[in-house]
Amino acid sequence: MTVNRRRVAGGDDTFMTVDHLTVSGSQQEIGRALAAEAATAYGWQPMPVQNRDIGRARRAWFQSHWPEHHERMVGAAQFVGADLAADEVHLDGWAGIPQGSGCSVLWSPPDPATGEHGLAGRNYDFFTTSATELAMLLAGAPVPESLDEAPMSSRPYLITCLPDDGLASSFITMNDLSGCMDGINEAGLMITLLIADAENATGPDEALQPQVGVESTQLLRYVLDRCTTVEEAKAAMLGAKSYDLGPGLHYLVADADGRAFVWERSQHFQEHVIDADGAMCVTNHPLHRHPMGSPLPQDNPETMRTYARSTALQQHAGDDRAMTPERMRAGLDDVRFTADNGDGYPIRTLWRTVFDVTAKTMSVHFYLGDDADGQPRYSPELTVSAVRD
Repeated sequence: MTVNRRRVAGGDDTFMTVDHLTVSGSQQEIGRALAAEAATAYGWQPMPVQNRDIGRARRAWFQSHWPEHHERMVGAAQFVGADLAADEVHLDGWAGIPQGSGCSVLWSPPDPATGEHGLAGRNYDFFTTSATELAMLLAGAPVPESLDEAPMSSRPYLITCLPDDGLASSFITMNDLSGCMDGINEAGLMITLLIADAENATGPDEALQPQVGVESTQLLRYVLDRCTTVEEAKAAMLGAKSYDLGPGLHYLVADADGRAFVWERSQHFQEHVIDADGAMCVTNHPLHRHPMGSPLPQDNPETMRTYARSTALQQHAGDDRAMTPERMRAGLDDVRFTADNGDGYPIRTLWRTVFDVTAKTMSVHFYLGDDADGQPRYSPELTVSAVRD
């Protein structure tokens, strides 16, 4: 096993610090390394299993349906000195802070006539507060000045996993090293998540316990581990037993052949697959309810500008020509969250990622803080690939 680390954004005097962690070896070794990193960075410890029947069924599901992650759980068990088969603790979620995000995504298919690549871009929009501070703000309670707690989003990771026995992938995670918020694998398949219905979203419920199957952020790693094409990803997502531990999410998936779709669930758990026909814009409202090109409602303080952002991105997509990377970045920057447009919420675009599925790369820059004029500052853009040398 080899573990390489380098600082790629931020530091002690900036809002966030980001390391790029590259881990190679067996799936067990990768799991052990990521569990150790989560323990150091987030104070992760295994959560006790409250229902042994569910714990046993969860372990069996991973072993049968997601063997790559089951092997990583074996590595996590080795790190903490636990007996995986005893089903006494959950060893699959290496997280330390809540999940969920706003976000905007823009997909543009490749154009053989012009040579433009297939591109997907996303803004990751999230709060700049600690978990305690956010809960108090949402409850309308005063926040003590003495509160000493790091912001939830101040320690994201860029991770590249190069397993001996599976697909390599690069991904970004805000808080959970067993899942991710967006990523791409060596086949050129990318996936990203967004809140599906910002207006009706609720925060994480501490009473919720892990269930059998994959939770919201693990679903991305599941797809990156097991799929190489859009059709494989559709089958995997529709066939997986999945659940939410926080706000309901929807996902955009695209592959190196230039195909893309959005997967989402309705209120009654009906699944929807919306295929891209040309460019596709995704923000924080269900596309099965408000398809692209249909009239959109007016925003209100709870919608997080989802409809305005969607309209703006559709204008950038324009005449369905394949987008250049410059147009993609300009469109995303046009809808990012700043101090001036957060509707009173302490929210920023924490990173911007541009995926080139043709070249099988992802390029990202990270939020470092606001300057004296209240404008956001970002790190230099970094490009990574999961394609093996």
